Amino acid sequence: MKATPDMTRKRLAAQLPAQLPPPLWSARCKACWYVLFIALLTIASFWSLDLQWGKFLSVDAMQKMGRFVAELLTPNFEGSFLSKLSWATLETLAMSALGTLLAVVLGLLLALPASGRGAVRTITRAVLNALRSIPELIWATLLLIAAGLGPMAGTLALALHTSGVLGRLFAEAIENAEGSPAMALRTSGVGELKIFFYATLPQIMPQLISYTLYRWENNIRAAAVLGVVGAGGLGAMLSFHMSLFQMAETSSVLLAMLALVVLVDALSYWIRRILG
Repeated sequence: MKATPDMTRKRLAAQLPAQLPPPLWSARCKACWYVLFIALLTIASFWSLDLQWGKFLSVDAMQKMGRFVAELLTPNFEGSFLSKLSWATLETLAMSALGTLLAVVLGLLLALPASGRGAVRTITRAVLNALRSIPELIWATLLLIAAGLGPMAGTLALALHTSGVLGRLFAEAIENAEGSPAMALRTSGVGELKIFFYATLPQIMPQLISYTLYRWENNIRAAAVLGVVGAGGLGAMLSFHMSLFQMAETSSVLLAMLALVVLVDALSYWIRRILG
């Protein structure tokens, strides 16, 4: 049968997509508008901030910046100061380790009901969200009123914030665990607590350790900063010497922070390699 023009048009229409893509020029036009908007926003930002580039690039400013950099690049390595710095470094390390350990315990206790069902799950997850939504620095500021100045407030601040983070991660790990071993024990009449320790916990233990080490690395950095609000450790020394414009001592504290972070990162990596 010979194809008619109407049949040919219908066949071609059937082969065409239901909705043609937008022309290329319109997409390019939208991108141009976005770029123009960002450019105008950037120009407006510079204009609204009233940056005094003349003073910033003046000879006097350059001399002060040079003097600041020179003092910062000559750290203080005196014996008496290094003794104080070593103690502050150990204090920061202890704050991060103890805060992380407390967070593991509290986070696991909250993760069990958070991985369940019903109203208890909803309430527990809301508690976890509240704990991790408040930064460590805010927790430390609030706890300074109750615990006073020193490392106790910093340790508790790390523990509370990290509990919210680890509790959520632990709960997801429990939910994603294989259910057949737990089901086999449950049908045999084993209690829920024993089911968790003998069926669920062995499966998720590598994840729990990995999450814990990762948060410990973050808590090292956070503990070094918490001292700025009076929570002890390296942060307290940093705040003190910076307030007195003692750049040599400030440089030594920054080097101690860097060394501590590198040490903990290497230790964490080594533990992960051992655990496989």
